[in-house]
Amino acid sequence: MKRNSLSVENKIVQLSGAVKQPKLGSYSSLNQTHTHTVHLDWGSLPHHVVLRIFQYLPLLDRARASSVCRRWNEVFHIPDLWRKFEFELNQSATSYFKSTHPDLIQQIIKKHSAHLQYVSFKVDSSVESAEAACGILSQLVNCSIQTLGLISTAKPSFMNVSESHFVSALTVVFINSKSLSSIKIEDTQVDDPSLKILLANNSDTLRLLKMSSCPHVSSDGILCVADHCQGLRELALNYYILTDELLFALSSETHVNLEHLRIDVVSENPGQIKFHAIKKHSWDALIKHSPRVNVVMYFFLCEEEFEMFFKEETPVTHLYFGCSVSKVVLGRITLNCPRLTELVVCANGLQPLDNELICVAEHCTNLTALGLSECEVSCSAFVEFVRLCGRRLTQLSIMEEVLIPDEDYSVDEIHTEVSKYLGRVWFPDVMPLW
Repeated sequence: MKRNSLSVENKIVQLSGAVKQPKLGSYSSLNQTHTHTVHLDWGSLPHHVVLRIFQYLPLLDRARASSVCRRWNEVFHIPDLWRKFEFELNQSATSYFKSTHPDLIQQIIKKHSAHLQYVSFKVDSSVESAEAACGILSQLVNCSIQTLGLISTAKPSFMNVSESHFVSALTVVFINSKSLSSIKIEDTQVDDPSLKILLANNSDTLRLLKMSSCPHVSSDGILCVADHCQGLRELALNYYILTDELLFALSSETHVNLEHLRIDVVSENPGQIKFHAIKKHSWDALIKHSPRVNVVMYFFLCEEEFEMFFKEETPVTHLYFGCSVSKVVLGRITLNCPRLTELVVCANGLQPLDNELICVAEHCTNLTALGLSECEVSCSAFVEFVRLCGRRLTQLSIMEEVLIPDEDYSVDEIHTEVSKYLGRVWFPDVMPLW
């Protein structure tokens, strides 16, 4: 790829009538046309300008551009360009996405591992891709990573890697990075011993930890994290390791205010019906210490598995039901979730949710977002819900088939009334947006 010069002809508009055109580079009187040729050499652009351009380029294009000239090649190796990197690992037989070239991966490990600070691994559903990610992790011995993310784009492929192989690779980063602040390792085989290694080297800097669906982590393991990481502000975990002791640890005087707590409620064993209960005074302690915390709960349960939930006041702010939820449970939510700001119901039985929806509007006065799918609400009840909530509803995503016409409104008419109460144009959705 040869370096090209850019020729730009700047022509000053003719100020008077037609005159004789001067030669390029000449200068004539004011009533004549001035024409200049300026030669700009791309290779002479300042480093910071080329660096900014490179930051917008895909990795492959950036590598190709580095061969244009010596100056661009120098910019290609500036540490600032390698602080953030995403390794994409896919198998061509099972994925349409391109992978980071193996030669480039080795070049990064050899020349730029010490510069990496924000690193993520995006893998497809194959075990081979997850093993390749572990192989790269195990070579990052000279790194100072601040954020680490392990992302499975399909099924959780990291769960199919040898546990010893995964833990060994992960602990290499935990030991060598002394300033980890954000870790997203959901659907992985991280365990209690590896968490202890994380705490031994990064307890003062850890601010965010997302580790839902990590079956080898116990309630004692996550409690140890809360005890030692006093600066932890965001935490995501499964309900089965949520305990009263953990909430009290997050509420201690020495712990910073928690900002975001995500809880995934999934059956630990097929057919599980009973779940442990979290005491109200444990929730109260958390809210007293962190009054602005967002408590987000995702439920993937059958109707008979909700027995222990929402019987007492629960400070949840965002509720998502991925499976069917009964009218009884929705009734308990209206009475015991005063902090609720967002509610998404993805499935319900064939009985309309008219009364439940109106009760939500009346009791959950902080509600600003609602999503409904695969359930039924009469058009009149929905209009009444929107009237009660008014313009505080900033997000309203309702599938068209949810709305049941009645004697007052048809589906075609409802958008006018709803738009009036919202103060903006609104229509039902044909596809879910949450």
